[in-house]
Amino acid sequence: MYRRLIIFFFSGISCFVVRAQEPVIITVTGSVPSSRAGLSLIHEHLLVDFVGAEKYSRDRWQEEKVVNKVLPFLTEAQQEGVITLFDCTPNYLGRDVRLLLRLSKESKVQIITNTGLYGGSDNKYLPAYAFTETAEQLAERWIEEFKNGIDNSSVRPGFIKISVNPGSLSEISKKLITAAALTHRATGLTIMSHTGPVLPAREQLEILKQQGVNPAAFVWVHAQNEKQPQSFIDIGRMGAWVSLDGVQDNNVEWYVKTLALLKQANVFQRVLVSHDAGWFDPGKPEGGEFRPFTTIFRKLIPALLQAGFTKDEINRLLVENPAEAFSLSIRGN
Repeated sequence: MYRRLIIFFFSGISCFVVRAQEPVIITVTGSVPSSRAGLSLIHEHLLVDFVGAEKYSRDRWQEEKVVNKVLPFLTEAQQEGVITLFDCTPNYLGRDVRLLLRLSKESKVQIITNTGLYGGSDNKYLPAYAFTETAEQLAERWIEEFKNGIDNSSVRPGFIKISVNPGSLSEISKKLITAAALTHRATGLTIMSHTGPVLPAREQLEILKQQGVNPAAFVWVHAQNEKQPQSFIDIGRMGAWVSLDGVQDNNVEWYVKTLALLKQANVFQRVLVSHDAGWFDPGKPEGGEFRPFTTIFRKLIPALLQAGFTKDEINRLLVENPAEAFSLSIRGN
């Protein structure tokens, strides 16, 4: 039986209908059932350019050089069982959907890209229009990418990626989360917000509430930067997604301990993990050092099994949670 979602973009500019027989995710090659997301890495980067919005240009990297360096790491991840990888590089920071499309086809990994804007780092990566346009106008841009493709391509975003300042939200950060809320209500795309500490996470959730968006539409990115684990429990119990996305060789013990705490608190079903690895940087010789996407499989999973986690629980963490978190669905209050 078809689930029928009638989506009205409240500015009066657009109105369209989305029908889905079952939940879907949107990859760079098109929509697929969420059940085919499989083992997923929800926060990685294939290319990131830190030059800033004012100097940003796709002429700063050569596709062939990026592919030659990045493809072996994607292939390695695929051999570890990765089916889907979320590339969290936003616009004006190195999002290149044609590059992602090629890498996906050649690696056989489903890659998911995003719409949105990055407002952290003192707004260095925000284009000039972000300061003058309203939240509604920004949302129109992001909805347009969802409806008609990014950069005159067929590639559509599979989530919204924003970034906010680490303290109490600035006005520009409030505008970005508001625009993300409007975009979610018009598209069903999940909001991933580079956040860190719990204070701005709570403030964003309050804005989403005011905009009629359920916490289940929100991913608290880089939650591991918050030093009070009780905050993970509190936000998870609200229904938001807690993303502990900085797995490295030197912090596996912390992840095991923290995931055990969240399991005991019965919020394990709201947790996401990833590496935040990769990072071909066109500003460095040969793209700099590229960190592989393997620590979760070679170190974290064995450590979790040793600590008493079951295979079903690991499947929940790496397969079921991502599929639920990023299924296209309007989540209202």
